[in-house]
Amino acid sequence: MTKRSKFGIWPSVAMSLVMISIMSTAVAYSPTLYRLFCEATGYGGAVAVNRSLETTKTSPGVGPAISVRFDTNVSPDLDWEFVPEERSVETHVGLPTTVFFRATNRSSETITARATYNVTPDAAGYYFTKVQCFCFTEEKLAPGESARMPVVFYVDPEMLTDIDSASIRTITLSYSFFRQADEKTATARPLREGSEKQIEAFKTAKDAEFEPIEMHRQ
Repeated sequence: MTKRSKFGIWPSVAMSLVMISIMSTAVAYSPTLYRLFCEATGYGGAVAVNRSLETTKTSPGVGPAISVRFDTNVSPDLDWEFVPEERSVETHVGLPTTVFFRATNRSSETITARATYNVTPDAAGYYFTKVQCFCFTEEKLAPGESARMPVVFYVDPEMLTDIDSASIRTITLSYSFFRQADEKTATARPLREGSEKQIEAFKTAKDAEFEPIEMHRQ
């Protein structure tokens, strides 16, 4: 028979408190550890932030120059052409930047597709934020129809305080479109019409809500 400690269950509880204290101290000294701690525990969490679209490269808080490259892909069963209007742009950390992508349905039928995206290097992904666009929803294009899709993004200046990302000056944003089941076409958003409305809205908007990429890592 195992002898019960005179301290009962308290040693294990005390050990847990000690471990929590150690982890809390560790994350306090490392932005990367703090980020991972938040993602693992739900503490803090990634939230959308509001950012002025009138920010310029000379505005307070805007950081060094950075290059953002664009990569586009479509699944083999999706007969769409999908390309960025520019393969890369030079911008600044903390500066909202607008770029455009084009998609064309080359088939003779209305097709519904859904886009996902990712950012590399991984260390920069947490700090890359963008306005909700054509991602993660069903979008449709009629036969021969094209759409010009805007994306507004910025790189959070906090990236410069993270030892894992502080030296990053080139980021790649990759989009991939995947064909969706035909039955989703009825409820899918018309990609051209929706994109045109977004472009018009951005022309007069003074600020926008940006979402971190982590909000989509479920």
